[in-house]
Amino acid sequence: MGTPELISPRSPRVVAARRLAKRNFRSKERLFLAEGPQAVREAVAHRGGDGLPTLVELFTTVEAAERYADIIDAARAAGARIHHAPDTVLAEVSQTVTPQGLVGVCRFLDSPFEDILTARPRLVAVLAHVRDPGNAGTVLRCADAAGADAVVLTDASVDLYNPKSVRASVGSLFHLPVAVGVPVERAVSGLGAAGVRVLAADGAGEDDLDDELDAGTMSGPTAWIFGNEAWGLPEETRALADAVVRVPIHGRAESLNLATAAAVCLYASARAQRNPGGCSAATGRRDGSDGPSGPA
Repeated sequence: MGTPELISPRSPRVVAARRLAKRNFRSKERLFLAEGPQAVREAVAHRGGDGLPTLVELFTTVEAAERYADIIDAARAAGARIHHAPDTVLAEVSQTVTPQGLVGVCRFLDSPFEDILTARPRLVAVLAHVRDPGNAGTVLRCADAAGADAVVLTDASVDLYNPKSVRASVGSLFHLPVAVGVPVERAVSGLGAAGVRVLAADGAGEDDLDDELDAGTMSGPTAWIFGNEAWGLPEETRALADAVVRVPIHGRAESLNLATAAAVCLYASARAQRNPGGCSAATGRRDGSDGPSGPA
């Protein structure tokens, strides 16, 4: 096989991909960018609710095409258009300082909120007024790791397809249903009607997470509402929840950042919803015992 022809920086395909860095073009085309081998690999494996492949186009340097030949082959087999590009083109399309040689163009993949409710979820993360794209992607990743069934971004939150959100999710965007643009009132009422207890995470909450766990109230279907990074949840949103819960601070730290608090809350729910041996792998215990697992 000869050296593949390199796409020009002036190619209409490059220009169209570069425009997807802006939200209005993403919304118009219903396409977004996924960068790096992990994200592209997950995009290749993902299909939308209509059964169509999520990855439609892939830009790759010759070096990256050789290094990640399995991803290129899978993308080609899935019907994606493959464009070999010089580093200068990848630098224009990429949103990172040091591109990894793979940039995919993907179809929007968010799910209707009604479909999430119909699936009777047991653990949901609701992002209300979350404006930082890195935080949004990181919470999505935490939700995926905790085994959540869905993530909901309200209409006051950041764009799910912001390149920073996609990167921060590290592929988790392709793993679980995500609804976008849902008014927070609709999110809470819909989840409640579906039998899901809605908890608002807030550092000034009246209820303590440890007390909730000790009382055994978190074993049922649960949704957590996470608020803005700087000012938390407005009072009107707190009032919608079944309870407002704080993560206890046992040391001298002033507070936890959004992503850390979300991880603590989601894992607490995941643990409560599983049998006593369900988290043995997380502590290094494989024999089902609850004794010490060694030095911390």
